[in-house]
Amino acid sequence: MTSTTLTPTRRRRGLQQRGLVPLLLGPSVVLITAFVLIPAVYGIYLSFTNTQLTGSAARNPKFVGLDNYAHLLTSEDFLGSVWNTAQFVFFSAIIGQTVLGMVAALILSRKWLRGKGAFGAAVLLPMVVPEVVASLTWASVLSPSGDGTLNRFLDVFGAGPVAALQGAPMVCIIVVNIWRGIAFAMIMFQAALEDVPDELIEAARIDGAGPWQVFRHVILPLIRGAVFLYLLLTTITTVGVFGLVYFLTQGGPGNATELTAIFIYQRAFQYSQIGLGSAASVILLILLLIFGLTYVRLSKVEV
Repeated sequence: MTSTTLTPTRRRRGLQQRGLVPLLLGPSVVLITAFVLIPAVYGIYLSFTNTQLTGSAARNPKFVGLDNYAHLLTSEDFLGSVWNTAQFVFFSAIIGQTVLGMVAALILSRKWLRGKGAFGAAVLLPMVVPEVVASLTWASVLSPSGDGTLNRFLDVFGAGPVAALQGAPMVCIIVVNIWRGIAFAMIMFQAALEDVPDELIEAARIDGAGPWQVFRHVILPLIRGAVFLYLLLTTITTVGVFGLVYFLTQGGPGNATELTAIFIYQRAFQYSQIGLGSAASVILLILLLIFGLTYVRLSKVEV
């Protein structure tokens, strides 16, 4: 009596022959269409209108063509928000979270290291804290009053109180976002490092390679796909960061920390300009698609 094991390819062909693939994929297609495709298409349509939440444009919106896009591309406020978002993504996600997440993953990959559990838990803790709670906590830490945690710490060394959120707001939100995002980077890189054969590392060390040379010439090429996948995911998620920054600075002081997500929220819901906010969202989507295609092309892996 013999037993046969169906390979994934044979199993897929069997499902296709029975006509079960459309039936199995049907619910997913319906949900994606209802909650992703239709809202996206409707948002693109709104970007070509002067739709507002109040006034005559709310009752009878008009088609305005590319007027919203022309206004945004010549608006200092919008272009400034794009520049703020680029700085925020580059320094907090692409540089800060990637580098520190890799360092944390390399530390946890050391089998001889004691206390790895406590270290990993400390890195993971910020990720499980709700965004609003994290924002309010850091607002207390960075409070300009003498009761702020940072100023209490500085007072121990005889330093005067500082208003960090007012003096260096972009630096503050970058640091907070790095603190919150290291855990995700660490998890992805640690999973990738586990697939690196120990034999290759040992062979490189025997040949006289130092720690940096082993990482650069052996480890990094082998986890390249995971690194670029993380860069793609973290770029997408960081561009959409809203609550963390809004509850800390609300885009201020002035427009110093007004990210594009905050700009869209303010134009669409505070100023009731739904059409203009939709156009800004479409421009942001196009920029993300360009970055995503660039990452995939550079990584030369399927994502």
